[in-house]
Amino acid sequence: MTGEIFRDAWGIPHLRATGARELARVQGRVTALDRAWQLEVERHRSQGTSASFLGAEALPWDRFVRRARLDDTARRCFAELEGRDPETAEWVRAYVDGVNEGLAEGARRTPEFARTGLAPGSWEPWTPLGVWLGIHILFAGFPAKLWREQVVRHLGADAVALFATDGPGTSGSNGWLVSGERTVTGRPIIAGDPHRFIEEPGVYQQIHLSCPEFDVIGLAVPGIPGIAHFGHTGTVAWGITNAMADYQDLYRERLRRTGAEVEALGPDGIWRRAARHTEVVEVAGEEPVEVEVIETERGPVVIGGPEGLESGVEEDLESGVADVEVGEVSATAGATLPSPLPQTPDGLDAPLAVSLRYPPRVTSDLGFSALLPLLRARRVADVDRAVDLWAEPVNVVQAADTEGGLLHRVAGRVPVRSEANRVRLVPAWEPGHDWRGRHETSRGGLTDGIAAMANQRGLAAPLGVEFAPPHRADRITALLGEKERWSAADMPAIHMDTQLASAKPLLDLLSAVEGLTPEAARIRQSLLAWDRRMDASSAPAAVYAAVRGAVVRRLAAHPAFAALSAPPAYPEVLLPWLALLPRVGFALEHLLRAEELYGIDRAGIVRAAVEEVAARPTGAGPGTWGDTHRLAPWRALPDPSYDAPGLSGDHDCVLCTSAVPGLSDLSARGPAARYVWDLADREASLWVVPLGACGIPGSPHHRDQLPLWLAGDLVPVVTDFTKLQKESDV
Repeated sequence: MTGEIFRDAWGIPHLRATGARELARVQGRVTALDRAWQLEVERHRSQGTSASFLGAEALPWDRFVRRARLDDTARRCFAELEGRDPETAEWVRAYVDGVNEGLAEGARRTPEFARTGLAPGSWEPWTPLGVWLGIHILFAGFPAKLWREQVVRHLGADAVALFATDGPGTSGSNGWLVSGERTVTGRPIIAGDPHRFIEEPGVYQQIHLSCPEFDVIGLAVPGIPGIAHFGHTGTVAWGITNAMADYQDLYRERLRRTGAEVEALGPDGIWRRAARHTEVVEVAGEEPVEVEVIETERGPVVIGGPEGLESGVEEDLESGVADVEVGEVSATAGATLPSPLPQTPDGLDAPLAVSLRYPPRVTSDLGFSALLPLLRARRVADVDRAVDLWAEPVNVVQAADTEGGLLHRVAGRVPVRSEANRVRLVPAWEPGHDWRGRHETSRGGLTDGIAAMANQRGLAAPLGVEFAPPHRADRITALLGEKERWSAADMPAIHMDTQLASAKPLLDLLSAVEGLTPEAARIRQSLLAWDRRMDASSAPAAVYAAVRGAVVRRLAAHPAFAALSAPPAYPEVLLPWLALLPRVGFALEHLLRAEELYGIDRAGIVRAAVEEVAARPTGAGPGTWGDTHRLAPWRALPDPSYDAPGLSGDHDCVLCTSAVPGLSDLSARGPAARYVWDLADREASLWVVPLGACGIPGSPHHRDQLPLWLAGDLVPVVTDFTKLQKESDV
């Protein structure tokens, strides 16, 4: 016997083994037993083979993954890991062995395999690295650079600030650190909630890993050994949020065919051979599709090719915009556009393509060497050294230990390069756009014994371009200031705060509107008296959302933005970053506050929106916010039995449950977990996930945490094996 599997009352796996490698094998095995479908979906997505059983809807993703060379990058990174850190490589292999041991049994338990006819496959040693890449390749939001190109092209550089957001479905993680001087126990507390697309099964797996070297509880990513983002070893704990750093670049490429080969024009004016081959993507129910894979010295070509881009795209990227005055990307971003903008060189008639340069492809390092040191950490200094090895995604890390040690820093690799690279596409054929080392780590301290992180401009300001609005961070800081001493049990109230500070610009305009019809005047009075809390039970919150949606739709339909209404024919996976309606919805605060907005009568639009909501037939208008603001998790296959529950919160609340204003009140993004790490007593710590610990439909632990998650309640952490139910030996 090398390992044991235990369960608590919530079905959370607690694993014990004779050593770290044996424990990794048990972790892989139990993950395959609980989440075989999720693991196989993620493996296929990382390889670009998901359309083989999910059908044509998955084809755009598979095309992108093939062209971006994710699977090949994972292989490279694992080969580098074997040479540089053989202990971690063997530990990853042990996890993969466990996955392969458990997949067949896990698949027999899971009905999705039978529904699709999918047979469980075999994981390779590099598969966990591929899964990590597949989950995070779009995390840094490099397609936002395509959006900026469109905005500058059609509206000018100054317009970029109006639309500054942090992604296509803007949402953000929260985290806060309270030092011992501000807690009832005299020991620190770390709490927070990572925000991602809510998936079923969930992207975070509650787990307990114990062996003679370490004993850690935390939130693992299924398919990845160890506990990367959120953990508590008993003497030190840590949590992260996305730093919003910019570390991926897009290059406009000049490509030409020379027989069967492809050449790319470099910054020295020389055409050099690019790597090129063709891959075949199988599609369930349809003919296979060929994908040409090209890689230049900058990186894989993810848009276009030697024959150019799709109709309309090339004209946008080729068009000179030197007559546009250069302005700031964001009113608060601190990054400026190059002046003048790079022009297409005279005499070149090769069509355009776009390549992606991302750190793991360049360095062959995904940062997996940080994972074992994190598990072995005893003090803050150990966590600090471990995350020095972190690569991506770039995170803000908070940690605390039982001796009062505190840590607040950025971890990850951000290349040093020209300012132009950070904000726009840059020409591969011009010098000055290469990478020149990496940025130094940013560090910070606490103010009055607390530190809040919520994707806002802060520690990572020199590393990014666009950040989340400050509302969530400001609100967390204000709430923590309301009490002198905090306990772990106090923290869920902060997780669930629903105050919506970003409502102010719209309500300010509404307050000045006069001459409304009686029903519209009643709506106006109700909203001006509203407490600005987006509670599921709130009728005024529903009315506000309805008015906001009408304002967004009317703004997006205004002729001033007509040129942005039809996005170019880029690959489908990149289009969410180019859709006008969500951009207007998430940038509404900027658009309503701007001193001038292309002559648009914003007060008139607000008036018309209120009248539109007022004119809805009786019974067709908004009821409560939770009637329409419902949880809509992503799943690879539809589930007709799912009954979407109503939600509190909104995208600028601490309870950040993002809908898309003007398009849908359904929420696909929100807290993918909540945690409270108590450094005085680990068993006073708390956690919860949106659905449950098990990914098997029909399991008693498939969705048993959902009522708690909705109410803001958390599950007690249990680490005493005598209080757990033993399931099996391994």
